Amino acid sequence: MIVFSDPADIPDGFGPSVVAIGKFDGVHTGHRQVLERARADAERLGAKVVAVTFDRNPLATIRPELCPNELVSLGQKIDLLAGTGLDAAVVLRFDEEMAHVSAEDFVRDILVRDLGAVVVLLGRDFRFGYRGAGDPQLLERMGAELGFTTDVVDDVLVAGEERRVSSSWIRELLSQGDVRRAAQLLGRPHRVEGEVVHGLKRGRELGFPTANLSPQSQGDVPADGVYAGWLVTPDGVHHKAAISVGVNPTFDDVEFRQVEAYVLDETGLDLYGQHVVVEFVDRIRGMVAFQGIPALIEQMTDDVTRTRALLS
Repeated sequence: MIVFSDPADIPDGFGPSVVAIGKFDGVHTGHRQVLERARADAERLGAKVVAVTFDRNPLATIRPELCPNELVSLGQKIDLLAGTGLDAAVVLRFDEEMAHVSAEDFVRDILVRDLGAVVVLLGRDFRFGYRGAGDPQLLERMGAELGFTTDVVDDVLVAGEERRVSSSWIRELLSQGDVRRAAQLLGRPHRVEGEVVHGLKRGRELGFPTANLSPQSQGDVPADGVYAGWLVTPDGVHHKAAISVGVNPTFDDVEFRQVEAYVLDETGLDLYGQHVVVEFVDRIRGMVAFQGIPALIEQMTDDVTRTRALLS
């Protein structure tokens, strides 16, 4: 997948293209339905399939006090988009200048002139352009003038519930620690990734050495607690892991929330300085303070047993 960070980098005559536009935070099952339809349209028309998205949530520029945490980092989003079989992604810098681009100019300049759009797809609730003036109706009017069709993809609803799949729902689930449910909406386990750094070595002293992720890790960290999941090393190997998220209230000397993973059945793994992925499968329990080291070790032993059973 080619990534363009500036429309000026798109070569002349790049199209024809089938273009899907959206924030694509998390690239969840709703987003994937849009992208799958775009791929089908592109195959039918002999066109390229392109996603147009932004380098941040537009609210981060327009109303930063209302901007939620992003489910994934920009790098993660690009990797996830690449995994859907796109030919290209245009990742627009959403600064003050972009915030003031009119919906009409966005369509004429980026979608039609630069990308040669023949079909434009978007979710029913997605808006773009200055003050969100760009909607399906505007696209349909401009498409009749400029020679492209508009394909509005309906919401993906969860069976048995009258609620659409959305990034905000997934964030809500993660804030509750419900990573299993979040994975159903994402279409994959939720993941946090980053460099393994040195910690206080307390897990090693207790007999449970952990890989601590840097505080600058990527991905929305779920609620404090202990989880069963996987630690994925740079070679792609998935290792069973009991994952702790929080500040370790038993000791009360950790200044920031940590993600640390104890890898089961492995000795001698040297992960310091490596970029790893932590995938969350299910929550085992919340984070609590224990009265003494023996009680903590007993609980950690039970956590590992439950992790092994959940992942088997």
